[in-house]
Amino acid sequence: MTVAVEMVKCACADCVCVVSTAKAVEAEGRLFCGDNCADHHAQSAGCDHAGCPCHG
Repeated sequence: MTVAVEMVKCACADCVCVVSTAKAVEAEGRLFCGDNCADHHAQSAGCDHAGCPCHG
């Protein structure tokens, strides 16, 4: 039996976001909620999702 995962937690350790696998940003073989998390917050920017405290 195959189970399709549709939602995953962002791979950024500090991020609390859950993202659709179809809309996730893939980097380094992991799924992130957006570009800021995917590039390890190189610009010290949060993910810009309401209520999420991550800043890398």
